[in-house]
Amino acid sequence: MKNVRILVVEDSPSMAEMYKEYLQGDSYQVDVVTTGQDALLKLKESLPSAVVLDVNLPDMSGMDILKYIHEQQLPIVSLVITGHGSVDLAVESMNLGAYDFIEKPFTAKRLKHTLSNALEHQTLTETLDSLQDEYGRNGFEDFIGSSLPMQGVYRIIESAAPSKATVFVTGESGTGKEVCATSIHKRSQRAKQAFIALNCGAIPHDLMESEIFGHTKGAFTGAIAAREGAASRADGGTLFLDELCEMELDLQTKLLRFIQTGTFQKVGSNVVETVDVRFICATNKDPLEEVKKGNFREDLYYRLHVIPIHLPPLRERGQDIALIMNKLLKEYAGEENKAFANFSGEVEMIMQSYDWPGNVRQLQNVIRNVVVLNNGDSVNQDMLPPPLNELSMSMPRIRAGNPQSANLQAVSLEASNDIKPLWQTEKQAIEAAISYCDDNVPKAAALLEVSASTIYRKRERWAEEKA
Repeated sequence: MKNVRILVVEDSPSMAEMYKEYLQGDSYQVDVVTTGQDALLKLKESLPSAVVLDVNLPDMSGMDILKYIHEQQLPIVSLVITGHGSVDLAVESMNLGAYDFIEKPFTAKRLKHTLSNALEHQTLTETLDSLQDEYGRNGFEDFIGSSLPMQGVYRIIESAAPSKATVFVTGESGTGKEVCATSIHKRSQRAKQAFIALNCGAIPHDLMESEIFGHTKGAFTGAIAAREGAASRADGGTLFLDELCEMELDLQTKLLRFIQTGTFQKVGSNVVETVDVRFICATNKDPLEEVKKGNFREDLYYRLHVIPIHLPPLRERGQDIALIMNKLLKEYAGEENKAFANFSGEVEMIMQSYDWPGNVRQLQNVIRNVVVLNNGDSVNQDMLPPPLNELSMSMPRIRAGNPQSANLQAVSLEASNDIKPLWQTEKQAIEAAISYCDDNVPKAAALLEVSASTIYRKRERWAEEKA
C-alpha cells in the first residue's frame, strides 16, 4: 500500500488532519484539500487511487465532484462521508459509482477497513476489465460470458488451439463442451478442414465402431453399402468424441491403437488406412473415477489427458447468466417473430438465484419455452415453466429496485404497526434472506439485489458493534 495515493476532501481542517492520521498509519500517501474546486484541480493534475469525499463543502457539493468522477469514468475508488446521512443520499452516491457511504462519526478501523476493501475491489475490477478487453466484453468465439472462471477457460483454449495436442474437456452436462471443442478447432490451423463430432453415449454400442471407423458393404446385417466413418471424414481436421466414458472397453482398445498410430481398419476390411486427425474428447463424468471403477482404460486416459479443460457450471458464472439470458431472448424472439425485449425484475432475480442443474442447455430450453408459448414485451413470472414457476411462487417477493440501494425491503416481516429504524429493517431483511438461502451469501445478495461484499461488510460491522 506504500504507493497508493489518497485524496481527502474535507472542509474542516481538524477533521481532515484526523483522517490523514488514520490513513498515514497504513503508509498511504495522503493529500488533503478543503474545497471542491481544489479537489477538481487535483484530479485534473494527477489521479489518486482513492478519494475520501465529504459531501458538505464550502463552494460546492461533494456530489458534484463524485458526478465528475463518474462522468469522466476516472479509475478512482470513491468513499463518501457525511454527518447528515439519508437513504436518498446513499442511493445517489452509489448510483454515481461510490464504493461505500460512511456516516460520521466513524472509527479509524472503519475507514481503513472500508478503504482497503475498496482498493482490493478496484484491483479485481481492473484485472477483469483487462481480460475482457483482451477477449471481448461479452464472450469468446461461440461462448457467451466474461466471468473470471470463463476467462481462465478462454486462455487455455487460445494457448491450446494452435498445437496438435489432444484436449480433454470435462464439466457437467450442458456446460458447453462441444462449444469448447468447436472454439479450439476454429482457432487451430485445421480451421478450414472438417470438424466431426460423435456422441458416444447417443450411439448404440454395436454401431459405435462403424460410426468411428466406417464399414464395408456386407460387413454386418444391414450394411447394404460401404460407409465412411468419422475418422476418414475428419482427416486433416478435428475429431470430437463427446461422452467418451460411455464407450465400451473393447472399442477403447481399438481407439487407443488408432490414436497411437493414426491408422485403423474399417469394419469388415483388412486394409489399413492412415489419417491425420486432431482429437478432442469430453465427458460429464470424473474420468479418473471411471478408471478406478474399471470403466475406462488407464492407458487411454493418459494418452488423451494431455491438455485438460474444465468448464464451470452456470451457477458459478455470476453475471454471465444475465448476459446469456438477454442474448437468447433477443435471438429466439427474432426467430419466432415475437416482441419480447427484456425480463421483469422478479424474473431476473429468480433466474440469477436458481442453481441451473442443466446449465446453459437448460437455460436455453427455458427461454425457448417462454418465447414460443407466450406473448408480450417483457417476460414475467407467470410465463416461467417448471420448475422455475414453482420457485417463483415459493420464494420471497422482493421488489426490483436500485441494485445498490440501502433501502432494502424486508424478506419476511411479520405484520406489525411498529415502525423500526431502517438499519434494523435492513438487518432483518438480510438475515432472513441468508437463512432462506441456507447461508449462501452470494445467493442472498442476488435476491436482495446487492453485492455479496455489501452483505459481508454489514455482517462484520454488526459483529463489531455487538462485541
